[in-house]
Amino acid sequence: MPYFKTKDGCSIFYETQGFESSHPVVAFLNGTLQSTVYWKSHSLALQDRFRVLMYDARAQGKSDLGQGELSLEGHAEDLSKLLKHLRVEKAHLIGLSHGANVALAYAAHSPEGVDRLVLCSAGARQTCRAKLILKSWLNVLKNSDLETLAWVSLPVAFGENFLKQQQRNLGNMVKAMVKRNKKQAIIAHLEAMSTYPPLSQIAQHVHHPVLVVSGSEDLLVTESDAQHLAMVCGGRHKHLTGIGHSIPPEAPKEFTKTVLQFLERE
Repeated sequence: MPYFKTKDGCSIFYETQGFESSHPVVAFLNGTLQSTVYWKSHSLALQDRFRVLMYDARAQGKSDLGQGELSLEGHAEDLSKLLKHLRVEKAHLIGLSHGANVALAYAAHSPEGVDRLVLCSAGARQTCRAKLILKSWLNVLKNSDLETLAWVSLPVAFGENFLKQQQRNLGNMVKAMVKRNKKQAIIAHLEAMSTYPPLSQIAQHVHHPVLVVSGSEDLLVTESDAQHLAMVCGGRHKHLTGIGHSIPPEAPKEFTKTVLQFLERE
């Protein structure tokens, strides 16, 4: 399995597809409790037109937590070093939730390394509800275990239609989340998120083509905050009805179509 070692000795797990070609590069950035597995079907849908990079940020999946405190700037720096390691000069970034935060921070940190940005389930500010949900997740995890957190996160992470369709599979989804995460790493991840600046503050320094995608049943991000983020970026906003926070698996065909149209438009 390929790993990239940072200067401070943190091992970052990554996967690539089609890097033997000369196609443009698309990098997928995970949300909380996710790993590269989350993007597999979408990477397959894009592999004929793009080189694909998937990776687990610090404290996610198969990557290490590292020694220092987690920060948004640190995640952006890790992505910068990983892309340089892979000799990628410029990439499209597709980030969901936490991954959207990292994508935007990287665009502000290394504007020359970004082509276009797709920001899913991200808003200009963190609502009071979102702050409370993240705080409750942190307290659940500190006082219990990953399995309990996984069950608690499901009704927040997904919309009603998806949960109905996946009723018989929810137990397996929980087992997968537990298997690919580590308790102390997720505690550090959630604690760090409480210190992130509002995305509207970062977006002021980003001048790339941006698409912000939101879902009508997202409990963490409001439609108005997603619209505001797109406005600050000078980008576009697409709102999907009947979809929760986890847009790619809830609306896979529409998500892929929307992304391709955006990345390939003049």
